[in-house]
Amino acid sequence: MTSRDMQGNAGRVKFEQLAVTLGDGPSAFTAVRDVSMVIEAGEFVCILGPSGCGKSTLLSALAGHVPTSAGHATLDGKRIDGPHPERGMVFQQHTLLTWRKTLDNVAFGLKMQGMGKRERHRKARALLERVGLGPFADRYPAQLSGGMQQRAEIARAMLNAPRILLMDEPFGALDAQTRAMMQSLLLDVWSERKPTVIFVTHDIDEALFLADRILVMSASPGTVLEELQVPFARPRERGETRDLVTEPEFIALKRRCLALLRHQPIATPAADDDHAPARVRFDRSVQTAS
Repeated sequence: MTSRDMQGNAGRVKFEQLAVTLGDGPSAFTAVRDVSMVIEAGEFVCILGPSGCGKSTLLSALAGHVPTSAGHATLDGKRIDGPHPERGMVFQQHTLLTWRKTLDNVAFGLKMQGMGKRERHRKARALLERVGLGPFADRYPAQLSGGMQQRAEIARAMLNAPRILLMDEPFGALDAQTRAMMQSLLLDVWSERKPTVIFVTHDIDEALFLADRILVMSASPGTVLEELQVPFARPRERGETRDLVTEPEFIALKRRCLALLRHQPIATPAADDDHAPARVRFDRSVQTAS
């Protein structure tokens, strides 16, 4: 099987001097500025940065939820100017429909595409089994744990076969053990279907465990400070006999990420939200380093 076969319908993303300004009039501020990069079809890229740096804003621009103020993003050469099902989104908090059972939630996108009930339920059940939720197909979201809700959310996004899967800190609200399990599950499902994944996180270990490449962003207004290749073979391992996070090369890359993030401007508490303007104190040494 060729790498193109493995990538299936995955899309190639290109940002060209993209900037996003939020708010109007005197309250307007630049959240993201001058982002230029390419994400190849089937690649798993993590965007890493401090709170308030515009990570979520950049993802929202790619989803088509917020307009750009300069530059643009393209998918296989076609300019992104609004939402589209080929770009699936997974948020930190689930967006499952509370009045629908898990099976119907996962199959909802296929229903909207006009697929018959029997076929969409067959596909949804198969994927629910794959993510360990087969026995919970007839439960409502409120009857699932946080980790189960996120598994259902990922299954719903994957079942729609998006060309790009956009993930905005999807495991941020989970406990450490569940988070590690979800990271491994995500890599398993991604390796089978190979959409292009752009995953926002502020957790360095998570980025290093998941990604082919890490884009480290500066503090607000956010731009890409550095691109780091993650050289670890797949499948990535966690366990008693060999744990990737204890490997010397993993530790060296983690130190590099920490060095980049520690030299960021320090935002006030008011800038904790990725969509809020940051009032910052600059460390002048980072201007030379970057």
